[in-house]
Amino acid sequence: MTDTAAPAMADFDWGSGHAKARRSKRYAKEKRLRAYGIAAITAALSLLALLLGSLILNGYTAFVQTKVEVPFYIDPEVVSQDNLQRGNFREITSRSVAALFPDLPEEDLRTAVRILTNNTPFLVRNAVMEDPGLIGETVTLEIPASDPFDQLNKGQVNRDTPEAQRRVDDFEVALFDQLVEQGRVSTPFNFALFTNADSRFPELAGLAGAITGSFFALLVCFILSFPIGIAAAVYLEEFAPKNRWTDVIEVNINNLAAVPSIVFGLLGLAVFLGWFGLPRSAPLVGGMVLSLMTLPTIIIATRAALKAVPPSIREAALGVGASKHEVVMHHVLPLALPGILTGTIIGLAQALGETAPLLLIGMNAFITSPPGGLLESSTALPTQIYIWADSPERGFVSRTSAGILVLMGFLITMNAIAVYLRQRIERTW
Repeated sequence: MTDTAAPAMADFDWGSGHAKARRSKRYAKEKRLRAYGIAAITAALSLLALLLGSLILNGYTAFVQTKVEVPFYIDPEVVSQDNLQRGNFREITSRSVAALFPDLPEEDLRTAVRILTNNTPFLVRNAVMEDPGLIGETVTLEIPASDPFDQLNKGQVNRDTPEAQRRVDDFEVALFDQLVEQGRVSTPFNFALFTNADSRFPELAGLAGAITGSFFALLVCFILSFPIGIAAAVYLEEFAPKNRWTDVIEVNINNLAAVPSIVFGLLGLAVFLGWFGLPRSAPLVGGMVLSLMTLPTIIIATRAALKAVPPSIREAALGVGASKHEVVMHHVLPLALPGILTGTIIGLAQALGETAPLLLIGMNAFITSPPGGLLESSTALPTQIYIWADSPERGFVSRTSAGILVLMGFLITMNAIAVYLRQRIERTW
């Protein structure tokens, strides 16, 4: 403050009406700024609550599944223990359903069979193949109801709607109500959503194949991007000379972090599939594409973590005779590890939610069993959600929302791990 300003401030009348008006304006601006911040946070939380609410409202029904308890008599005349694969399990299914409705005319039996999933004969066959001793015995199985009756039981089909506009007619509703009266209908937790792979039938479709494919792809992504990203960041931050070339490299790394993910998908399609001839839809290719997308994020996060280590650590290590390599490997890098791990986990979480690059390399195939390796055809959680969203069956609507909730659960878990690691092992200077 200058000598001329000091008397001016001392002579100012802070109790005058002009001063009070100025203070009132400043306080009013401060209150408006706080109100704007609170309004912005409220709007963001409201939109997030709306999103989660709509997903839960549409997807909670997919976490339970309507099942019908049916006793099956495994007739030795139609199922031979010497050749279980050739057994007539459709005949067994028809007989078992007919036993549930003893007064039902034979011409209506096919309608009653449609209450159960179309894969019922295969489910019975699998049970007999697991235990061939069931031949000649009666085994009771809980069979998933087909999608229209599953929706009926969950209240997604309005019984008051005119029959012509319903997926199930009055006769089918009456048959289903008979099963309810017999106590054969239950709605347990749908473990098949996590243990089954994809299926054409909503009542049997699950996320096991997508979860396995995402795991393999993220594993490849981590194995490639983590060591390469750390090595590149350490060289650029600790060893590279500061010249025009390193400046160009740094600018390009920052630019790559903002490149749309579909560009990396096009690169993977042209290079990994076109030039290298790697198998389409394989988690190996998906992981390689995701690693290209994750590398800039890991490099930037690692460099920021290395910069956060105080220079005194380096100077002290050099002062006691450590080499540059020993300073970095024994002192700087271990201290920067919390920030490196946090950036890596956040980068992998971002890769887990990417859809466009995986669609371009074909990881949206119809896969009915989880992949057994890195080179087998597979899908991933985001692409599985995309496939279900494009399916016309009503049951896939709830499964689409359920898949999004599962994906969000994985993302929240990975981010929570990153926060925990940072708080657990981070050091303050």
